[in-house]
Amino acid sequence: MKSKYLSAISALALLGAAGPAFAAEGVKIGVLNDQSGVYADFGGKWSVEAARMAIEDFGGSVLGQKIELVDADHQNKPDLGVSIARRWFDVEHVDMITELTTSSVALAVQELAKQEKKIDMVVGAGSSRITGDLCSPYGFHWAYDTHALAVGTGGALTEAGGNTWFFLTADYQFGYSLEQDTAAIVKEKGGKVLGAVRHPLNTSDFSSFLLQAQSSKAKVIGLANAGLDTSNAIKQASEFGIVQGGQKLAALLFTLAEVHGLGLQAAQGLQLTESYYWDRDDRSRDFGNRFFKKTGRMPNMVQAGTYSAVTSYLKAVKAAGTKDTEAVTKKLKEMPVDDAFTAHGKVLANGRMVTDLYLFEVKKPSESKKPWDYYNVVATVPGDKAYPTAKESGCPLTK
Repeated sequence: MKSKYLSAISALALLGAAGPAFAAEGVKIGVLNDQSGVYADFGGKWSVEAARMAIEDFGGSVLGQKIELVDADHQNKPDLGVSIARRWFDVEHVDMITELTTSSVALAVQELAKQEKKIDMVVGAGSSRITGDLCSPYGFHWAYDTHALAVGTGGALTEAGGNTWFFLTADYQFGYSLEQDTAAIVKEKGGKVLGAVRHPLNTSDFSSFLLQAQSSKAKVIGLANAGLDTSNAIKQASEFGIVQGGQKLAALLFTLAEVHGLGLQAAQGLQLTESYYWDRDDRSRDFGNRFFKKTGRMPNMVQAGTYSAVTSYLKAVKAAGTKDTEAVTKKLKEMPVDDAFTAHGKVLANGRMVTDLYLFEVKKPSESKKPWDYYNVVATVPGDKAYPTAKESGCPLTK
């Protein structure tokens, strides 16, 4: 996957970075994500619907001009993602691209957006490098990242006695970042990493990887993957009796969508970190219930985060009085984030949106009182603890 990312970046240099010859009327937003693969429930068409809701709630226009929405499936391929994004920027005059599940795609598209001087707002991808050493002056990162997940889930489990770890890691940039960030927190808390094994994206058979993890005798097996990969690993770990044998599974990126797909019987007791839960307060419940009426499901942090990113972008366009990239970027970094996703978000100089995260434990079936009632709150992770400062992030723009 790394080579695909590098080839996508190389293609940008060959194709050049000429933007559109004129500024098109209206404001156009693109949702680019995985709609048919391993992350289709994690974000997918549900994130498109969340973006549509944000536009509807904003009134459908800004600065007297219509807001349009386009979407596409990048199929987790950086080259395809860049090709779609280039067409959107140069031919269809898209002003901002968001969601961008899959870190290799997000990083490649962010590099293109930087060359085109366009805004990208990553929600679904998790690599902390997006606002770290590979940051962009026009790039933003919403909802979560691998560093925040490491602090939330990795830190809590290590402090609770899970002081030896073995990682099952998705073999691309997101997995590497999640493993590295979590390992650093584990060691900081006095724990040890006994080993790791990498698996291809969209793996159907985890048996050999799980046997290695089991034989390591690590107290915690960290699943540094996401979507169906995590669900399949959990199901197959149950077949091997790993949890019954005394080892814990840490789902380092697992959301409400995957819990629903797995079912409470299989997911009960899992600890995970999200930055949004539909049943947390009145505002989140209102958005969750409206989303449910449109989709038949409750949103996870990626879908609610997409709503927030689009809402914040439109607020910034309105405040700037223009859709000019420099002006809107400045407003995004000045304005607080206050919406159904969070009431107290702030955007750092490196584009990282900071807000609290929550460590949840999945309820037992007997504890769930209504549909989608899946979580108990274990702890709140303050945003300034979950994320490094802009200067600490490694982003060269902040030095």
